[in-house]
Amino acid sequence: MREQIVAKQLLQIKAIKLEPAKPFLWASGWHSPIYCDNRLILSFPEIRNFIIESFCELVRSVYPTAGVIAGVATGAIAHGALVADRLGLPFAYVRPSPKTHGLENLIEGLVNAEDRVVVIEDLVSTGKSSLNAVEALRSAGCEVMGMLAIFSYGFQIAAENFSRQSCRLHSLTNYDTMIMVAQDMGIINKDHLETMNEWRKKPDEWGSINQ
Repeated sequence: MREQIVAKQLLQIKAIKLEPAKPFLWASGWHSPIYCDNRLILSFPEIRNFIIESFCELVRSVYPTAGVIAGVATGAIAHGALVADRLGLPFAYVRPSPKTHGLENLIEGLVNAEDRVVVIEDLVSTGKSSLNAVEALRSAGCEVMGMLAIFSYGFQIAAENFSRQSCRLHSLTNYDTMIMVAQDMGIINKDHLETMNEWRKKPDEWGSINQ
């Protein structure tokens, strides 16, 4: 039920945009009929609170011994900080690369060896950048208990990457649920659905096939 609620919320505020006829260009170079910007959640207090409380419920139920919440920069910094605040836990965030000045930090905030950390992420596609944050925390001596994300595309490559790094991933909602909800809301039709399904099969090749 929560997966459907979150998917509907993201579609309603256009944190998830679907444009099967006019694909987006991702930073990776992939062309995609979907674009997700979960920073928009922060501008909608009711939805923001639902997302944060959903994360907190997962931490309490799945990772009750967590001692630190860490966000992945930059998209999950605010979400992670709000989760940590509500749980009364320390917070840190992980940069994609070390600063080039000052202390040259990769991890901002205090973490200690053997800290039990839950990582908050806004979006998981292939999992590469998310798992870079996990590796940084592990290199600092932390025990990464798992990662919680707002949305996951559910790519097979992501599942393989998380399995290879022995990191558990829980997402509040996902691509399959979002597509089902988008149909119910009348956002996509049968033709759009076919396009979305084709993209999902080979997202890295879809743009070149359809140009």
